[in-house]
Amino acid sequence: MTPTLTDRTALDRNRTRARRAPELFLHEEAALEIEERLAEVNRRFTAPAVVSPFPDLWRDRLPDARIVPDADRLALEPEAHDLVIHALAMHWANDPVGQLVQCRRALRPDGLFLGLLFGGRTLSELRIALAEAEAAVSDGLSPRVLPMAEIRDLGGLLQRAGFALPVADSLLREVCYRDTLHLMRDLRAMGETNALDARLRRPSRRALFAEAEARYPRRADDRIVASFEIICLTGWAPHDSQQKPLRPGSAAHSLADALEAARKDAIRTGDG
Repeated sequence: MTPTLTDRTALDRNRTRARRAPELFLHEEAALEIEERLAEVNRRFTAPAVVSPFPDLWRDRLPDARIVPDADRLALEPEAHDLVIHALAMHWANDPVGQLVQCRRALRPDGLFLGLLFGGRTLSELRIALAEAEAAVSDGLSPRVLPMAEIRDLGGLLQRAGFALPVADSLLREVCYRDTLHLMRDLRAMGETNALDARLRRPSRRALFAEAEARYPRRADDRIVASFEIICLTGWAPHDSQQKPLRPGSAAHSLADALEAARKDAIRTGDG
């Protein structure tokens, strides 16, 4: 049985509240990143689907796309799409491999998957400040910031889900704020406040947040910086036309032979 990381009821409540007055500059940046990556692919996609908690962001960008809500079970039909985008939501998944498998199954052969999610360096400064503050104020720690996956692990998840030509890379964005209250208001307006299933269910003491504010590192201009790592996952539904890696032992020449030839070349030209 998959362990429960996220309280989906709380997450849905947080996102519903955020839609009333959203602050989606990171979602907009993710959408621009996806548009740039699609522009580099020599392909016209005619049946796209987008998984997003903020559908209004995508209706103008991809008017022909089927937009489905982020959920444990995605409303995607098998082999119905030539492009599936999972837009900045998978970091909350209780079963990220299951999310990837559902997206792969929804793709036609040689269809493209693009997934963007927050990675492990996200909110590292806030995570440390809250942990230090809680240890000082209450002599204990409680789950306050979502544990997010590292890029080295996510590339392997693409392979486990059955994608061909998997690639994982990341972008790091640093955003300046007046103080931690300003940062937390933005997180609230993004729908990214605490929805961990193991979170405390009682209000935290004000002293905790005052201590976290005091411990959060500040720049010379007295502002704070919050890091957001956006990991970009790319994979293709397998197809016979795609390049295949060589089988182990099938190379025509050994590495040792190639290096020896290069050495002799260098000697002949006077570089050795």
